[in-house]
Amino acid sequence: MKDLLEVIARNLVDYPEKVVVKEIQGEHSLVLELHVAPEDMGKVIGKQGRIAKAIRTVVKASAIHEDKRVVIEIM
Repeated sequence: MKDLLEVIARNLVDYPEKVVVKEIQGEHSLVLELHVAPEDMGKVIGKQGRIAKAIRTVVKASAIHEDKRVVIEIM
């Protein structure tokens, strides 16, 4: 999950070297914290949060195979 989120985020932003994904494991859930440069925040969130919603949808679909719940926090 972490690698997938990192690849998606790096391809969206102007400063891919500043993309950091932290993974916090739970028993049945996984929290992924996505940190990007302040200038790239708008590119990751998108108009009315559409890009952020799409990213969450793709990662959640991938998490179904591992039977986990994924929460993505964009910081």
